[in-house]
Amino acid sequence: MAVDPMLQGLVAGFAVEAQEVIQKVTMDLLELEREGLENDALAKIYTRLGRHLHTLKGSASSLGLQDLGDIAHRLEDALAPLKATTQKMPRTVVDILLHGLDLFMLRAQAHADGRGDYLPDPAAALAQLVASAPPPEAASVLPGGAFAHAHTQAQPQAPSLVGAGPSEPGAPSSSDPQGESADSGWRVSARQVTSLMREVERLREVRLRVEERSRELERVSTLLAKQGLLAETAEARTLLSGTGRSLRTDGEETSDIVDALEEGLKAITTRPTRTILEPLQRMVRDLSRQLGKEARLSVVGAEVSLDRRLLEKLQGALVHLLRNAVDHGLEMPAEREKAGKHQEGALTLRVEQQGNLLYLEASDDGRGIDLVAVRRVAEKRGLVTADEMARLNDNQVRDLIFSAGFSTRSDVTDTSGRGVGLDAVRATVESLQGRIEVASTRGQGTRFVLTLPVDLGSSPVLMVRALEQYVGLPMLAVESTQLARADSLRVGKRRAHLEHLGQLLPVVDLGARLGLRASAPPAEGQPMLVVQSGGRRVALVVDAVVGDRDLVIRPLPSEVREVAAWQGAATLSRGELLLILRPDWVVSDSEKTQVSAASRRALVVDDSLTARALHRAMLEAGGFQVHLAASGARALERLAADTYDVVICDLDMEEMDGTELIARLREKKETRTLPVILVSAHDSAQARERGLAAGADGFLSKRECAAGRLLAEVLDVMSRRGSRA
Repeated sequence: MAVDPMLQGLVAGFAVEAQEVIQKVTMDLLELEREGLENDALAKIYTRLGRHLHTLKGSASSLGLQDLGDIAHRLEDALAPLKATTQKMPRTVVDILLHGLDLFMLRAQAHADGRGDYLPDPAAALAQLVASAPPPEAASVLPGGAFAHAHTQAQPQAPSLVGAGPSEPGAPSSSDPQGESADSGWRVSARQVTSLMREVERLREVRLRVEERSRELERVSTLLAKQGLLAETAEARTLLSGTGRSLRTDGEETSDIVDALEEGLKAITTRPTRTILEPLQRMVRDLSRQLGKEARLSVVGAEVSLDRRLLEKLQGALVHLLRNAVDHGLEMPAEREKAGKHQEGALTLRVEQQGNLLYLEASDDGRGIDLVAVRRVAEKRGLVTADEMARLNDNQVRDLIFSAGFSTRSDVTDTSGRGVGLDAVRATVESLQGRIEVASTRGQGTRFVLTLPVDLGSSPVLMVRALEQYVGLPMLAVESTQLARADSLRVGKRRAHLEHLGQLLPVVDLGARLGLRASAPPAEGQPMLVVQSGGRRVALVVDAVVGDRDLVIRPLPSEVREVAAWQGAATLSRGELLLILRPDWVVSDSEKTQVSAASRRALVVDDSLTARALHRAMLEAGGFQVHLAASGARALERLAADTYDVVICDLDMEEMDGTELIARLREKKETRTLPVILVSAHDSAQARERGLAAGADGFLSKRECAAGRLLAEVLDVMSRRGSRA
């Protein structure tokens, strides 16, 4: 059946609208399969279903798409006998309706592509649709179902079906940021949009500088007033005051423009994660039925909007994780009931964005990962040797499931056994500069956490200070701020807790967490932040809360990107670099992450926070317990209170440089033989000679440190010092 060329544009728009309506109908149908719904809730869902199907029928008929009108009419007929019963919908009827929706969407997209004349007559398919529900087939990567696949074989050029990804015909795609049909709006490349985003960020930085200039004018006016020459400076102060007001007005207007531009760009380049998460519920339902299991997927955070390109790349990874959870993780209903669990397995997808970090968590309440089986399969498939396996801890064994070719299945099925899945997930995540972690408890379930950087627009950041160091925290992770009071603190022998809303929260000293000082209970009136991440909360003690900023957070350089504490950096109005803390690192149990007191100890002295973070990460990877000092004076304080096996010190620092610190150390008997390695940004013969002449045991340029030379140099210097001793 040919479509009037004048209506072709409307048909393309109808296909997009129909996909949205069909997704809503699919979610309602899955809801109707649940047990325990109240009669009122059932009645509302049935009414909503009837209204949606009637809308599809009316819209299709108005465009002359009679085949689509007939399908929608038959679906209404199948639904009609149940609307008055207010009872749970039988699964066979759900199958009929879902497969009918697949057929509707298949033909709607074909009409939108101008291929309606080549579609087979749907009469036979409609007769089969009403007669009985076909048996469920293997769930495809994108929800579609058996009925649709049968007709896809009859029409090889048919597009993907309901819930397909961003690249499907008629749906928004990364190449069509406007999300409109091909013959409306403009087509722009991702590079052009990204370039425009950079210009908006530059404008935001200009706005920050305007605000700083306004504050400088206020300070100048205040200084003039303090000179006592009120009459002589009256005219100048009036001019300065007027200029300051104008600057503030311009700054506010610039801020409004930047916000509007940023919101517009986000609307063009992002879409809610529900567009890829909600259709996965259909996939979970079809796959669990095929395997004889019962499962239900819950989605938390589906309203978070992300870059369309990122969503498209993540879709396949999430499908792999959920299929793996249903196939490997969840037990059969009888086994679950015997273990005291509900017959229906619980799968959860949680999405959370904090600053420029995205957290995706996929969890299940199944049997968990069998470490014995993982060890056996890994050895059998030659992924590790028996000697290597003996040295692996449980976390390292779990990571073997991400190895290429790994599968605990001995037979190949439609859903597993080929060794392709989790290795592809890790490859996808790493290609997006993210990381994936797995945690599992035998008999209780498994949780995968994907952490990914997102690079779109600015984020609200709370700027705080610990000693002389300024750092930022994503505002989304900060629940509240308060001042420490003795009556709300519970100080124990090992650590303090804050009584907050009926809970006892661990107190974490930011200065101690960063290695700047020894941990101590907060003083009366000291600022405290309640920080949350992943359901965990701590009371973070800081020395000062500077204020909130709207900043663009950039990923750190590749040399320090794996440092656990930092998620990125932002530029302040005067060009200063502000490092942004990772909330999950802040709330993690620092006592558990520390190495034992018997390990080697290193003191890193550098006035660059980034350099300290880089050196710390490298040394901790080598088994060192690392403390930090931001100046030579702080280093001497640490050395007076603690003992260390090695000192890594910057050559050029204000107040006390590296050579002076070495001289002070060599004066004292306790530190005369302490190994010291100097690090310098200047990779010159003169700088090297100057450092070694001062008594340093080793010298490295910061470029050599970034290349991974630090740990080897530290071990070499300690070995040489030990042999001399």
